[in-house]
Amino acid sequence: MMSGGIRFALLGPVRAWDGATELPLGSPQQRTVLAALLLREGSMVTVDELVAAVWGDEPPRSAINTVRTYLSRLRTLLRDAATIVSIGGGYALPVDRAATDVTVFHDHVASAREARRLGDVAAAAASLRAAVALHRGRPLAGAAGPYADAQRTRLEQQMLAARIDLLAADVELGHGDEAIPELMTLADEHPLRERVHELLMLALYQAGRQADALAVYQDVRLLLADELGIDPGAGLQAAHRRILAADPDLVLPAVLPPATTGTPRTPAPRTGSQRPGGVAAPLRPRRHRRRTGL
Repeated sequence: MMSGGIRFALLGPVRAWDGATELPLGSPQQRTVLAALLLREGSMVTVDELVAAVWGDEPPRSAINTVRTYLSRLRTLLRDAATIVSIGGGYALPVDRAATDVTVFHDHVASAREARRLGDVAAAAASLRAAVALHRGRPLAGAAGPYADAQRTRLEQQMLAARIDLLAADVELGHGDEAIPELMTLADEHPLRERVHELLMLALYQAGRQADALAVYQDVRLLLADELGIDPGAGLQAAHRRILAADPDLVLPAVLPPATTGTPRTPAPRTGSQRPGGVAAPLRPRRHRRRTGL
């Protein structure tokens, strides 16, 4: 595979460089074709798939010819730095993994996963920090079409998962006070993600803010009841019990389960659990009512 000095960025605006020279990638549709090739990581993409990537289910009659025009322009633009090859009924763009920020991101996340499996939380945090640092704004910015929209959502979710895993590692390493600002931001942006609130509670407790940590629990408990008709999950409830008991182990590096960042749990019948009185706190994420964002 050839990459030379070529570099591609997809975790933000779609961009490419040949050495120090940034390449003019053309129209949003042409950038979508390039992104589709890069995200396939050297595997073949059919012409029909490229057409669907740009126009969805209603392509114009000239779609196939237009896609081939985009491919021809990209080949000319990339020249010897990288080669779009014809394979059967489609095309591929093989480049080194280090040449594309998305594959580098995935490699860092895989390294973090392996480090955590081996019990090396500090190494996992370092790999996750390198992964998160690749974020340059809205993924696939400048590309257009249904494929770009779907992949943008997927990449945003992967980046969010890496951010939460990194914050979990920081809390586990005893650096909860440093993680509080970002955790508060994430709790406000994703109010139904219980893991974020759990980490925020632990971080606040590590910083000596027990009342604030308990107030976060009360807010998210009421939010889950209002929005989904469910009680907090096991992780949130366990953190709440330990904070109420002033568990001294919570202020030390402790083994936490790997962060999970899936969609909120499916609403289930209420269990009729008791609702302890709320605890006032001067600083905590804003209370969200009738909001269902993830």
